[in-house]
Amino acid sequence: MGNTPSSHKISAQDRAILDMKNQRDKLHQYQKRITVITDRERAVAKECLARGDKPKALLALRRRKFQESLLAKTDAQLETLEQLTANVEFSLVQKDVVFGLGQGTKVLKQIQGEMGGLDNVEKLMGENEEARLFQREVSEMLAGQMSRDDEEEVDEELEKMERAIKTPEVQRDRLEEVDDATGVEEELPQVPEQEPVYAAELKNKARARARAREQKAAQAFEPMAA
Repeated sequence: MGNTPSSHKISAQDRAILDMKNQRDKLHQYQKRITVITDRERAVAKECLARGDKPKALLALRRRKFQESLLAKTDAQLETLEQLTANVEFSLVQKDVVFGLGQGTKVLKQIQGEMGGLDNVEKLMGENEEARLFQREVSEMLAGQMSRDDEEEVDEELEKMERAIKTPEVQRDRLEEVDDATGVEEELPQVPEQEPVYAAELKNKARARARAREQKAAQAFEPMAA
């Protein structure tokens, strides 16, 4: 009586769908965690550029781009698998779905290893032997792993960073060149120690008018006094 255990067996399709959901959940967790790391990698790139170390800045940006592309590709792959499972007879795509899930698991492990932690990010700009070894490993790992479009985007971002850092210096240098060429030194306005000329003139005119009124009044008073 009632449902037997055999009636609750999980089918291959159910298992595949469950695996895809689990992978998608892990992927979303990684996306949240890796944001902190990729933000720091971009900051490291700026710091390296500011001190004139362009190779390390490029390495930090390439690693950042690679991590972001891994997440994006895995997300797109999972979406494709979900659509196949939902819209196509599962028996026809089962082999592709199983293979895709296997690849997805490998990529998720790669993403987890790539994330490492903020300590690894700091090694991208380190100068000691351990840091140099890590930088070499990252460079070798990235070789051939990134698409041409990703590489071009990284180069463009690096150029933007360089312009942002150099522009204030260029403007300052041009202003100094102009000053040197003209020989004019900019001086701040000084507070006058004496009254402006026009103020003194107004006071003198006012005194003259007052004296004229006094003289006129005196002349008018003299005949009466006589």
